[in-house]
Amino acid sequence: MNFEQLVTIITDTHQQLQQSAVKAVNQCQTVRNWLIGFYIVEFEQNGEDRAQYGEQLLKKLEQRINQNGLNDTLFKWSRKFYLVYPSFASLINNLATSISATMSHQSRNNDLMQISATVSHLLQNSDYKQENSISPEKLISSISFSHFIELMKIDNPVKRMYYEMLTIQTGLSVRELRRQIGALSYERVGLSGDMEYALTAIRQKIHPQTATDVIKDDYFFEFLNIPQQRALLLKENELETRLLDHLRDFIIELGNGFCFEARQKRILIGDEYFFIDMVFYHRILKAHILLEVKISPFDHAHVSQLYSYLNYYKAEVMEPDDNPPIGILLVTDKNDALVQYTTAGLDEQIFVSKYKLQLPTEQQLRDLILETIRW
Repeated sequence: MNFEQLVTIITDTHQQLQQSAVKAVNQCQTVRNWLIGFYIVEFEQNGEDRAQYGEQLLKKLEQRINQNGLNDTLFKWSRKFYLVYPSFASLINNLATSISATMSHQSRNNDLMQISATVSHLLQNSDYKQENSISPEKLISSISFSHFIELMKIDNPVKRMYYEMLTIQTGLSVRELRRQIGALSYERVGLSGDMEYALTAIRQKIHPQTATDVIKDDYFFEFLNIPQQRALLLKENELETRLLDHLRDFIIELGNGFCFEARQKRILIGDEYFFIDMVFYHRILKAHILLEVKISPFDHAHVSQLYSYLNYYKAEVMEPDDNPPIGILLVTDKNDALVQYTTAGLDEQIFVSKYKLQLPTEQQLRDLILETIRW
């Protein structure tokens, strides 16, 4: 071993064990918060003097305990944590028993043993086994309490299960988890019919490297609240107006990195004016994105129009440090073979995607997700 090898092995050891220590601390905090919720619910149901506190219980606890971090907000989330994830009882029971067993006889914590006994009693008298769910061990070893707070905001248990799985499979940060929830990742996965494909696509969307990573196959505009009957009479300029009236939701749906520049962008080609429906700049790809919205199925003439716009931007607008512009054509339906033959051989990047004004049914989503979590 030389000096450089010594530096490398010490650095690697430090980083690996530090990561393990952080993970262990996060798991201990999650267990602590579940137990706090357990204590609170037990007191609310069986406490000798519970009537004296009523709705002020959590605030009184904060004042009496008076420790940094142990506050009314944490107690509320901990209480909900216990109620939403009762299946953690078996895991907590095993953990409490294990910790107690490692203590000497003199120092053994009676309170800890009481926890184990109480939870064991709950397990014997209640059915905490949840079919078609992710195991408590997998959840608590892979998801932080900050993630659990976002997950607990979801009332639908199947939907919550999907985002649990998504967090585990893709390593979402808390911010990315919020974004996936806001972008209706759960609702759109029902259309793919292939969970592995959907998860791979989501990983690419979180950290896009190419235009293919950025563009989705399907877009949902359910936030426009357009009834199915009204959709049949919708005009293109009306759809554009509605999308821009809901610009925040629209950009969330488009994905990470989109910055809006213009609507009906006027360009002069020769002696004739043309208008591009919408222009965005993608801050990660460093490229303009020209978006055309059609209220009809795909037609090869649409590509010719968009192709001319991309060539114009490449020649007249693109800055030296920009990447070539990208075109997105949004249509109500498409013939994949026709799209393939129409766009084959084009120098410019043109993507054809479908948009929908309605979401898939709850049963479609439930069947797909329950099939996937049986791992």
